[in-house]
Amino acid sequence: MLYLGRWANWARVGAEAAASRLASASGMPKKGKGQSKELVKPLPPAGPVAVDQSGSITIAIHAKPGSKQNAITDVTTENISVAIAAPPSEGEANAELCRYLSKVLELRKSDVILDKGGKSREKVVKILASTTPEEILEKLKKESEAP
Repeated sequence: MLYLGRWANWARVGAEAAASRLASASGMPKKGKGQSKELVKPLPPAGPVAVDQSGSITIAIHAKPGSKQNAITDVTTENISVAIAAPPSEGEANAELCRYLSKVLELRKSDVILDKGGKSREKVVKILASTTPEEILEKLKKESEAP
């Protein structure tokens, strides 16, 4: 009976050592007194125009399909509101949105693609041309202020 107790204790110590080696090999931090419990949060985008992880420029769009004419109605810190003169059926509004943005941003139609939100009003448009987010935001603001 005494032998089984020692065997069980040895097995427990061996399992803890193996777990410790596994944790250090996987890059997980060890528990200790000196570690802080701060969480690293990713920075939110600075505005509606941002750069994604692949280096492409993205624009957060709030689309309003079925309008009388194409127009940028509002530029906020969260998104760009765009009225689209196309019905929201069979992707017509999405195609018109990309055409309109390419005209406003003075880019080729193939440089403006819909990245996310094909069936939603909240969309993300990706810009493939070499330009800066500041230039794009400036052109969008200028278009929204035009009569």
